[in-house]
Amino acid sequence: MPHLPLASFRPPLWGLRPSRGLPRSHPISTQSEPNGSAISQRNREAKQKRLRQKQAALEAGIAQKSKSPAESSKAWTPKEIVLYEIPTEHGEKKDVSRPLPPAYSPQYVEAAWYPWWVREGFFKPEYQARLPQATRETFSMCIPPPNVTGSLHIGHALTVAIQDALVRWHRMRGDQVLWVPGSDHAGIATQAVVEKQLWKERGVRRHELSREDFLREVWKWKEEKGGEICEQLRVLGASLDWDRECFTMDAGSSVAVTEAFVRLYKAGLLYRSRQLVNWSCALRSAISDIEVESRPLPGCTELQLPDSPTPVSFGLLFSVAFPVDGEPDAEVVVGTTRPETLPGDVAVAVHPDDSRYTHLHGRQLRHPLTGQLLPLITDCAVQPHLGTGAVKVTPAHSPADAELGARHGLSPLSVIAEDGTMTSLCGDWLQGLHRFVAREKILSALRERGLFRGFQDHPMVLPICSRSGDVVEYLPKSQWFVCCREMGDRAAKAVESGALELSPSFHQKNWQHWFSHTGDWCVSRQLWWGHQIPAYLVVEEHTQGDAKDCWVVGRTEAEAREVAAELTGRPGAELTLERDPDVLDTWFSSALFPFSALGWPQEVLLHSMVRDRQGRKMSKSLGNVLDPRDIINGVELQVLQEKLRDGNLDPAELVIAASAQRKDFPRGIPECGTDALRFALCSHGALGGDLHLSVSEVLSFRHFCNKIWNALRFILNALGEKFIPQPAEELSPASPMDAWILSCLARTARDCERGFLTCELALVTHALHHFWLHNLCDVYLEAVKPVLLHLPRPPGPLQVLFSCADIGLRLLAPLMPFLAEELWQRLPPRPGGAPAPSICVAPYPSALSLEHWHQPELERHFSRVQEAVQALRALRATYQLTKARPRVLLQSSEPGEQGLFEAFLEPLGTLGHCGAVGLLPPAAAAPSGWAQASLSDTVQVYMELQGLVDPQTHLPRLAARRHKLQKQLDGLIARTPSEGEAETQRQQRLSSLQLELSKLDKAASHLRHLMDVSPSPGEL
Repeated sequence: MPHLPLASFRPPLWGLRPSRGLPRSHPISTQSEPNGSAISQRNREAKQKRLRQKQAALEAGIAQKSKSPAESSKAWTPKEIVLYEIPTEHGEKKDVSRPLPPAYSPQYVEAAWYPWWVREGFFKPEYQARLPQATRETFSMCIPPPNVTGSLHIGHALTVAIQDALVRWHRMRGDQVLWVPGSDHAGIATQAVVEKQLWKERGVRRHELSREDFLREVWKWKEEKGGEICEQLRVLGASLDWDRECFTMDAGSSVAVTEAFVRLYKAGLLYRSRQLVNWSCALRSAISDIEVESRPLPGCTELQLPDSPTPVSFGLLFSVAFPVDGEPDAEVVVGTTRPETLPGDVAVAVHPDDSRYTHLHGRQLRHPLTGQLLPLITDCAVQPHLGTGAVKVTPAHSPADAELGARHGLSPLSVIAEDGTMTSLCGDWLQGLHRFVAREKILSALRERGLFRGFQDHPMVLPICSRSGDVVEYLPKSQWFVCCREMGDRAAKAVESGALELSPSFHQKNWQHWFSHTGDWCVSRQLWWGHQIPAYLVVEEHTQGDAKDCWVVGRTEAEAREVAAELTGRPGAELTLERDPDVLDTWFSSALFPFSALGWPQEVLLHSMVRDRQGRKMSKSLGNVLDPRDIINGVELQVLQEKLRDGNLDPAELVIAASAQRKDFPRGIPECGTDALRFALCSHGALGGDLHLSVSEVLSFRHFCNKIWNALRFILNALGEKFIPQPAEELSPASPMDAWILSCLARTARDCERGFLTCELALVTHALHHFWLHNLCDVYLEAVKPVLLHLPRPPGPLQVLFSCADIGLRLLAPLMPFLAEELWQRLPPRPGGAPAPSICVAPYPSALSLEHWHQPELERHFSRVQEAVQALRALRATYQLTKARPRVLLQSSEPGEQGLFEAFLEPLGTLGHCGAVGLLPPAAAAPSGWAQASLSDTVQVYMELQGLVDPQTHLPRLAARRHKLQKQLDGLIARTPSEGEAETQRQQRLSSLQLELSKLDKAASHLRHLMDVSPSPGEL
């Protein structure tokens, strides 16, 4: 399918921009399980276990509410896997006529939906333009192209979760959305994979094939094996327009790359020069700065490097003597960490103010290996306090030395070849040797000549090629470079002027710093797979040996020939052109991807980096890199360990990584599902600092999914088959509880809208989590259950339940698309008008449309009712009233507060697990023998105990609990705070224990009063 005209999607965005401002264990069968079936014995046992755990937590003085999911126990119980087994053709709509399974199972929920979404065209802007809620606004975005050879890790999953949530929200609100998928060709990685495959399967090296034949093999591999990332994106639910999928080696992208190169060259922003580049001898190619890993070494460290026959020691400083010419006993000792570069030394440098060498200024030294004369030069860049204060100068193999050499007119000597062996400039005794083998031979020669002065441990930073693991060499090469300083200045000014918006804005400081410290970018790569550089060498038959090479640039060879003819003054047909065999850095084309796909961006969204629970950066060597599919589907520890062994870690790193995995995932990773993973990733302040993610946190959101699942099973069962929904605008609450939950729903819609408009998805997840869990499930559903027992069922609560389910699921859909679709499809349609075929194209609830339900004052009133509920539950726990339903009285000294509670007496009793709830007049005396708790200075609650509690039985139990808590308190007071323990946390535990002891003392007093026994000091 052809691309849409780009003009129809202006303003295109790379990143994000709101269209307008604010207004598996064993599978089980589920086909016979009805909606709303009775709670099973297993569920009852689980509930009793939770009650016991809560009681234990109270006794220990632990505030469970403040405990984050990441701090919870690593223990988890495997859940039964429910499979969707109804025959459904790929791309056909899922059958939702059967009852919901009894429990949430990700594999069941996520089956079949994605192929149907794609086939129906819901992700295409052409479809969205026909939606009833269409706004005629546009929102366009492209995915940051991942490597075609790789697989997505959890950091990629964060990007996808954020982008897809925003894309789905814009689509549901009626914007015309284009989200372009794509991947880059990963020049180095892909070529390495194919080379290994050719050698393994056919015993053929790349250079034994022609360039064209090798590229055919790469394309063949790409078509067969390069689709793993696309499959991962589908698993994550990414709503991409797959008909517009791009690849950086596609014809369209290739034209854009060539055009960019030519334009940059003509603008003077791209040039060819002989400079030092980062060189990987293992890859035989230049690499970028970002592909160089700076590995700190504390001292002597052995590393096994590619192509090196034995481990090589680094982190050592070798001292070498350079004899002073004409003075037999005089020498200058220099320190070096790279003795293999000694043949390339062209001088020794000292600081001009270093008094130790003042007398040697202008003198010459003898090279310790060749005996050639080298100048002793002075330069302020030398640090006299380091080592001996004298340094050898090797301009061909050190960026710092290259700058120093240029200042002093020193000619570089290149002594290390592209393959990491020593060049002919080193002499026959070293030529052809691996550079680290040559190191040992050089050290031996220095010892024989009496010029070796020893070695010592030396902390250093070693440059390592992140692609190959080899030590990076700095080699002088004629390459193509992009002038980044001028473009960086323009990028910085674009943000300063507001032409380019960064979200969040606090990244502006880092943006400015980055572009003020950027150097020119070497874009040449000595590969075959990639965009061949559109530059041609004009081969002159009679050029002098010292003449500068003549290069021309053109979109085609014909265009380059015209340029060459004009440049040389000779007919183009007489000229011989040779195209540069090198290709461009993959990032040259990847960086162009958003521009070639969509045009110039107006906003860039910068999100956090994902770290593990301990705050460490994800690293294969640490064993904490996670494939999102392993969290979605679950994986055994054995499989995780096998993945490590199949990787490219060296033996030492493998041991560390495997040990870390066994510690972090002793029982593997539980099945969490796509929706839980997406919700967990978006729940962090992704626009702030680094994101610390733990699997236990994702698992907690799977439990949240199960809560929503059970809520819908209850609601669907309550609605029945003949229920007809009212239009939302006609729904008027029939009770204070109905009004309260609808107000919460309206507030949630407002918070979600604000979060999406500001790209603060943590606001959205928090609002949705609070509504579904704490408003709907924990409060309203519990309060409405007794009301629904009345026959015929009153229509008001049923309409409210439907609206909570319908609107709540549509609010949730951008973050949990699979669960929302599965449940929303089972709701009865509202009358009038054709319903949306899918929740992903249903209207997103707007805050304005629900504003008539919002009653902030009512919510504040009900919060007082909830405080009373918590007080009643605490009294029940203190007196261990497990089954009894005691009578309750509320008393307020403020007449106005009486009316506040009066409207909620029935739900208060239901939620507090009490019997009848009444009001005690403000001036009335407290009922004798009733338990009492204070809500505030003006409100008291009383709970009847007479006949419900046996004091003789309960007093000994209270005494035992008090003794246990007192012992904990005494131990905590006596114990010296551990290192790193926060004093505030310790004080909180002390206060919690003291509060529980106070409650027990008060309870004991009430029980004695019931026995009509005077309390005796020390009895408790």
